Amino acid sequence: MRRLLDALYDSAAALAALFMVALLGMVLLSIVSRQLHFHVPGTDAYAGYLMAGAGFLALAHTLKRGEHIRVTLLLNALRGGGRKALELWALAAASLLALLFAFYSARLAWQSHVFHDISTGSDATPLWIPQLAMALGTAVLAIAFLDELVLELRGRRTQPNPGEALRNE
Repeated sequence: MRRLLDALYDSAAALAALFMVALLGMVLLSIVSRQLHFHVPGTDAYAGYLMAGAGFLALAHTLKRGEHIRVTLLLNALRGGGRKALELWALAAASLLALLFAFYSARLAWQSHVFHDISTGSDATPLWIPQLAMALGTAVLAIAFLDELVLELRGRRTQPNPGEALRNE
């Protein structure tokens, strides 16, 4: 099961990376077309969709690597049972919020599909298509938070190295 979950997080991150490459392609296409005096409609909108999709799809992988911003002032002041209780409460609350976010994101994409919502720009993109990346990203994030909660309950959760985040800055 561990390998399957890790593959899910890595796949979402790889898809986010592909979205970033496609975003680069959209920006380059927009720049080149402007220099050559022709217009490709929708490049700005698609760049925005790709940026949002990349952000949502990368959330779970970022969480599992311990690179989300955490306010640990109170957590570091506690020891033993108090620390574990606060950690469990935070993970349970985050899991609940992520599940709600995933549910409403999927619902939004579904409603956009049912009602045939399209973007107001010149590209007239069916909105469920870019919203699908948000729904998928938040669903994988919810799974990742539940995974962290279960690992914490079992006592198998590993904490990222505190110096790791500083090294990346």
